[in-house]
Amino acid sequence: MNRVFKALSDPTRRKVLELLRRCPMTAGELSGHFTVSKPTMSAHFNVLKEAGLIEADKQGATITYRLKLSVLEDALLGFAQTFGIGPAAAPDSARSREEGPQS
Repeated sequence: MNRVFKALSDPTRRKVLELLRRCPMTAGELSGHFTVSKPTMSAHFNVLKEAGLIEADKQGATITYRLKLSVLEDALLGFAQTFGIGPAAAPDSARSREEGPQS
């Protein structure tokens, strides 16, 4: 989960995920949305791949990236459950309301 949140900590990488949410895109198409160098974009793509948030399909010299939404959903759900939010937290929340405030 730490790799996912490291990847999400950068605004450029968050924008890449937002773009990929619409549709798969090539490295060149994605890079066209940013004013950073291609090596910098490549580093961003690598962080996202290491976190499991995107997958790359290489056809010849062209790399097409796709969003792996399930990995992002799992990380966010796990994070929320750490704080008692989400489906796994529901039974505890209901029990707390039934028992009332603790003295």
